[in-house]
Amino acid sequence: MSFSRRQFVIGSSALALAAPATVGRAQSDAIKFASILDLSGGLDIYGAPMAETTKLAIEDINATGGLLGREVELTMYDAQSTIQFYTQYATQAAAGDRAHTVHAGITSASREAIRPTLSRFQTLYFYNVQYEGGVCDYNNFCTGSTPAQTVAKVVPYAMEKWGKKVYIVAADYNYGQITAQWMQKFVAENGGETLDVEFFPLDVTNFGPTINKIQTAKPDFVISALVGGSHVSFYRQYAAAGMNAEIPIASTTFGVGNEQKLISAEEGNGILASYGYFEGADNPVNTAFLERLKAKLGDDAPVMNELAIRSYEGAMLWAEAVKAAGTPDRGPVIEALRSGLSYDGPSGAVTIDPQTNHCNMNVYIGELQDQEWTIVESYDNQPPADTALVCDLNANPNQSTFLFENGLAAAGID
Repeated sequence: MSFSRRQFVIGSSALALAAPATVGRAQSDAIKFASILDLSGGLDIYGAPMAETTKLAIEDINATGGLLGREVELTMYDAQSTIQFYTQYATQAAAGDRAHTVHAGITSASREAIRPTLSRFQTLYFYNVQYEGGVCDYNNFCTGSTPAQTVAKVVPYAMEKWGKKVYIVAADYNYGQITAQWMQKFVAENGGETLDVEFFPLDVTNFGPTINKIQTAKPDFVISALVGGSHVSFYRQYAAAGMNAEIPIASTTFGVGNEQKLISAEEGNGILASYGYFEGADNPVNTAFLERLKAKLGDDAPVMNELAIRSYEGAMLWAEAVKAAGTPDRGPVIEALRSGLSYDGPSGAVTIDPQTNHCNMNVYIGELQDQEWTIVESYDNQPPADTALVCDLNANPNQSTFLFENGLAAAGID
């Protein structure tokens, strides 16, 4: 495998920033944890906070003696928002580093690029991102929220608040396309009408023609599943056209890259979103976590969102499973995770559902005011009901598939 100078420098600096992994120990004695995230490129608005909380998780684990008397060694790769690097680094982590677990991926495309590789090498894989649902893979644990947990909450809430006519804008890849179909389902189930659906590649920055279409269509609100740094332009251009004062926005993605800090308060006020975590989650674990993060990073501490918190909680779920299994080896750790393992984290209790290898979790609706989210509604212990429609790893543990089309069909979505 060849590395450019840029790749090597990023990899080396990431290792230097990782928790002290092998101090006083032979490297072979360490339990190896690999992270592959977008720390540069158009998706770094998501990857940078996820990297910080991953590092904090490993530091917290090692500060209490590591696992089974062994340090946890973190290797962190920057995929640079490039799918090719995901496949390259997944192979390196599994076959070269011989990592005990890999926590990786942000977009669904990156997940699907590396999931078969990690399955083939029998390397335990965690995907710690809210996504469209449908992964059914014994080797893969998905800790992020799915449409049945969040889209199903924010759509009826927004319709009751604003009205029944909806215009959908979404990213043009798996997540956006499939989530848009779930949005249409929940709009219809709640007596509403979807006026139009538009999809945009991740590098699109000009939304003028779409904003004109929205003005003409006159929906009661827009619901957005736009993704990445380029798509932040939509919210700026929408406000510049005066539309945010006329037609409000709900979203299933805005905020997980801390986009609320990239636009002005006036541009963002009133946006609704639903996730498995907001900083305002009222529990003592969250309070202590935020205080510790602030003490560590000071003014550089990023605002916490679902992706960042799930990266921390995913690492902690894995650590609890290693302790329960008495070994970092894949098979026993998977058994421990699938025993109904639960972790009380900043978002609340997160519990592995053994039917799907997804999580039951608390879900929140937040409203944005002055660049800060206020939780306006919460729902306890929500199951991944969409994925459960098509996935039963208890009955068929040999599955290693992405069943989004089956899930849509099972939910009655054409």
